[in-house]
Amino acid sequence: MPINYHDYPANWREIRARILARAGNRCEKCGAANGEPNPITGSRVVLTVHHLDHDTANNDHGNLQALCQLCHNLADGQYRAFNRRYGKGTRSENYSLFSQACEATESVHQQPAKNEVPS
Repeated sequence: MPINYHDYPANWREIRARILARAGNRCEKCGAANGEPNPITGSRVVLTVHHLDHDTANNDHGNLQALCQLCHNLADGQYRAFNRRYGKGTRSENYSLFSQACEATESVHQQPAKNEVPS
């Protein structure tokens, strides 16, 4: 998705540079190096900065993560689906409730079945 710089602070490029430097110029999920072929897709990696809470106004370094395009798209998938279904105007509190429900569902699916022995 193209970035709309009107939603970001004036010093966004500076913030982005600090986040990429903190990550060693690599994706913090898969380790793909900026400017190199992605080990999964083969396309050239362009690192992006992901807002963990999806709030572009929250630029605290603990809320920001350097991600390759693939990992960023995977991280934003549920959020984009929510926006397509309910509209962007419902983002904040409603998405927070939605993501909590998704996390709870994922944790249930990740638990071993009753007859499985945990490793």
